[in-house]
Amino acid sequence: MTPTPTAPDRPFRTGGFATLIEALDFAAAGPTGVNLYGLRGELVLALTYAELRDRARALAARILASGVRPLDRVGLVAETDADFVVAFFACQYARVTPTPLPLPAPLGGREAYVEQIARMLASAKAAAVFGPEALIPWLEDAARTAGTPIAGRIQDLPEAPLADLPAPAPDDPCYVQFSSGSTRNPTGVLCTHRALMANCTAITRDGLKVTAQDRAFSWLPLYHDMGLVGFLMAPLTAQMTVDLMPTGAFVRRPLLWLDLMSKNRATVSYSPTFGYELCARRGDGTREGLDLSAWRSAGCGGDMVRPGPLLAFAERYASAGFSEKAFVASYGMAEATLALSMAPLGGGLRYETVDTDRMERDGVVVPAEAGAGKTERSRAFVRCGPILPLHEVEIRDEAGHPLPERRVGRIFVRGPSLMREYFGDPEATARVLSADGWLDTGDLGFLVDGEIVPTGRAKDLILLNGRNVWPQDLEWSAESEIEKLRSGDVAAFSVDRDQGEQLVVLVQARTSDPEARRALTEDVAALLRARHGVEARVELVGAHALPQTSSGKLSRSKARALYLAGAFQAETAA
Repeated sequence: MTPTPTAPDRPFRTGGFATLIEALDFAAAGPTGVNLYGLRGELVLALTYAELRDRARALAARILASGVRPLDRVGLVAETDADFVVAFFACQYARVTPTPLPLPAPLGGREAYVEQIARMLASAKAAAVFGPEALIPWLEDAARTAGTPIAGRIQDLPEAPLADLPAPAPDDPCYVQFSSGSTRNPTGVLCTHRALMANCTAITRDGLKVTAQDRAFSWLPLYHDMGLVGFLMAPLTAQMTVDLMPTGAFVRRPLLWLDLMSKNRATVSYSPTFGYELCARRGDGTREGLDLSAWRSAGCGGDMVRPGPLLAFAERYASAGFSEKAFVASYGMAEATLALSMAPLGGGLRYETVDTDRMERDGVVVPAEAGAGKTERSRAFVRCGPILPLHEVEIRDEAGHPLPERRVGRIFVRGPSLMREYFGDPEATARVLSADGWLDTGDLGFLVDGEIVPTGRAKDLILLNGRNVWPQDLEWSAESEIEKLRSGDVAAFSVDRDQGEQLVVLVQARTSDPEARRALTEDVAALLRARHGVEARVELVGAHALPQTSSGKLSRSKARALYLAGAFQAETAA
């Protein structure tokens, strides 16, 4: 089997499509497409866009014949396989709204997964749910709970003759995307074809400046916006071949990502910081035959961009041709389809090293070297580029007034990529989306030379003795300076106590030795006291105890809820 080619001489166009199926119809005129790889890095299926179009149209007729009607929502378990990819585009041709659903967590059980999927199906008012054979009993349980009438495998739908299909309109729903943190009260982001096309154009034409020579690669989950939009739909709108590897393959063998990029001469790929960090820890540029010189856009997004691990990756793989100038720091969210800003190409990481004391106390961003008293407390925040064309950004204070540059406030954005609503939840929509189109992102940050510099989530901010303390500062200090700790091992948050706010720091420990555990607890507390001037209650938890979102990020809100519910008591007492 041969992968679909890069094909520089293909019909090429970025932008100008009204709907996703119009973009697929255009891409089907060339030889490019989607290549699906297996857990060992083997090529499972090479699907040209022409073949994808034909298979999707045939399946669309079967979906409509099953009783699903145009504009219904359909849940699709988003495995990185042909079933999901074809079914997602079949829904587009049927004018049905697909709702990608996560796979079970690696260490999760049936009950938790069924409960999660049932909530999502109920929130989406789904008419059907489809997934892989191994999950059908679980999906049937979830469907019964949610009142979803159809549950099964997409392959088992009855055959139906190809008929005239209802073409979607630009303002029709394209998909409903649940955020990675959706659990107890899931809210689905409803994205229209118009918003998707606006964002894909901004990504491919304005941000990445895609050419006919480009080829994409991704291991990101397709139930997350960076995987779904960034590496399934955006490449299609630029007729770009994309190679997809299951997230589970990356988790087991992260260096497969680099090996396959080298083999296929991929030019564009993204990862949260932890993906680069994992590869830097597992290997280096001396791997036989590894050549990363074609990789021109190494995107960083999906979490707070950390310079240290990224620069370590660049150093480790420089001998394989990787250039640190390839890094592209980006900022975005599902509520804006995907991207809101992207750093200029070819500039690598650019960051502001700021006086942390001034920022915590006054919300003012001052270069560390210019801080009063030459304080040693500093922090590097990465510039994520200017807002994308046709979009606007403002940094606002607590009263909603715009702030000047280098002042920390809440990030608000407006533009054609924004969601239409949280599906079926007008109250939640009204809380974040104003009548004049401004979206409250829930993020904090500041502007420098017109570029967005995110500093963290507003809801995670810790107020201690009049200071605004960023939890990731505490977490990163512990993880980077204490040898026994790795990225993702620490969660910091505050809890209300009679005496006021108390800082709690949960630390994953891989040892049962009492003396080693005591030393780890004391080392973390002493480091945070020395580096950040805070007194923390440090508690050790199991090696895989800290909860993550579906995209692999630490979920502080879940960690805090579990802590308050006493879920870690047995572990901390060990």
